[in-house]
Amino acid sequence: MENNKPAIGADTARVLLGAMLTFAGISHLTFARKDFQAQVPDWVPLDKDTTVVLSGGVEISLGLALMLLKRRHWLTGVTAALFFAAVFPGNISQYTHHRDAFGLDTDKKRFIRLLFQPVLIAWALKAAGKKK
Repeated sequence: MENNKPAIGADTARVLLGAMLTFAGISHLTFARKDFQAQVPDWVPLDKDTTVVLSGGVEISLGLALMLLKRRHWLTGVTAALFFAAVFPGNISQYTHHRDAFGLDTDKKRFIRLLFQPVLIAWALKAAGKKK
């Protein structure tokens, strides 16, 4: 008999990532709103605050979906990975424009932050588990 349950590792990754995304999304809308604005590239056609609010809403939605949905973990995890790839230009923009935010007040710190985006993408793919 085939076991259709995702691996325990995938479940743990999914719940932890969901909690992290939900917290990050709430911080977009509240206490870290100005810091997130520093990451919005100048070429984004919306104003920085609108971009931060919208991306915060997406993060909250993805986070809650990862934690609460009983099915569609694969789709939600892959969507989270795509979201992390889509916001990566913001991290690059913060680095290239030397914008301080989140305690990233040196180019070295901002550069090191760039290395974590692939980790987030891998985490989201781990949370996705296997496609069913």
